[in-house]
Amino acid sequence: MPRNDPTDTGGLFIGRRPGTGPVRYRTPPERGDERRRRIDALLAAAVLVAELLIVLSAFGPQPVGWLWIGSQVDFRTGSVFLGITVAFLGLLATVIVTLVVATRLDHFWCLLRRAAGHDQRDGVLGRIFMTAAIVAAIAFTVWLVLIEGPAPSIAPH
Repeated sequence: MPRNDPTDTGGLFIGRRPGTGPVRYRTPPERGDERRRRIDALLAAAVLVAELLIVLSAFGPQPVGWLWIGSQVDFRTGSVFLGITVAFLGLLATVIVTLVVATRLDHFWCLLRRAAGHDQRDGVLGRIFMTAAIVAAIAFTVWLVLIEGPAPSIAPH
């Protein structure tokens, strides 16, 4: 027996739910000429490099910069707690701003890739961030274990 009986559903959503119809475009978009697509591809590559640099800044320069600012606050006020708090909140704020900017750049990159003639549906921000996090974790582990960890205390003087 079909489940479209109004007594079964209370009269709600008998057909297709609102807003779930197929998407219909008025006219298909015009494709640019070869020169325009090459320019769009170069712009997409430049945006991708900018996005990569912005994401990488969250794993190096931003934490180091906020640690320096926190140390300056600690030195000037004599409060370690205030220095740590300033460094933590500042880093949190700049990482959030970094992610907002990177998300917008990723959306812009998708648009440029589509304009260049590629069927680009998803961005690369997740892959960039994941790869940068894995590389940063490996580099930090190597630094901690081999360079600054037990290695200097075991090594001959």
